[in-house]
Amino acid sequence: MKRILLMVLYNLPFVPYWWYQLCYYAKHADEISEEKRYALIKKITLHANKGGRVKIAAYGKEHIPAEGGFIFYPNHQGLFDVLAIIEACDRHFAPVAKVEVEKIQFLKQVFRILKAKFMDRSDVRQNMRVIKEVSDEVKQGKRYLIFAEGTRSKEGNTLLEFKGGSFKSAMYARCPIIPVAMIDSFKPFDTNTISPVTVQVHFLEPVSYEEYGKMKSTEIAQMVKERIEARIASAFETEQP
Repeated sequence: MKRILLMVLYNLPFVPYWWYQLCYYAKHADEISEEKRYALIKKITLHANKGGRVKIAAYGKEHIPAEGGFIFYPNHQGLFDVLAIIEACDRHFAPVAKVEVEKIQFLKQVFRILKAKFMDRSDVRQNMRVIKEVSDEVKQGKRYLIFAEGTRSKEGNTLLEFKGGSFKSAMYARCPIIPVAMIDSFKPFDTNTISPVTVQVHFLEPVSYEEYGKMKSTEIAQMVKERIEARIASAFETEQP
């Protein structure tokens, strides 16, 4: 990927030390505070994005709860999604990702530092265990990020269907759901260009348990998807002359 190479070259003097820090923090995540771990990831992400000519335009940060646990539900465009949200969000969160991510260098270290949960889509019991773990930790005040599409869309800003099962953790935890609309997040890593790009991250109004508590998981999924789609459509309408 040309842009990743650009990110590395731009920050070349710092790369060896940052790589050492990433590996060390990943190995000793239980011994390092949540705030310190997130500060490292955020610092590296900010420098990498600047070097890669990627600008993050964040909207609706006031919708992120200042206290308590919640779950982000963004649309999924590519490997850059989590890095965009890290720059846009000041509160530590942990992603829920497919187990294959553990094989990707850099992302593997980043996700371990964030204490991400990994799901093996071929193992139903393991998936249920992760759903339960996430809901229990959210009840205790932790924040998570779940891609409800299950896999990234390959049609740019067009969404795939949101899976109802992805919302089980929120339902069990009775926590706020924060829809997140990602726009052009596929461009940094999934297009063969190093032209400047702006990725938009829109944090939408939280959906409280009082609002979704009596709904089926499939109904919640459809509601969240429609709200994200509406925000994406609105953003493009605003850009038109």
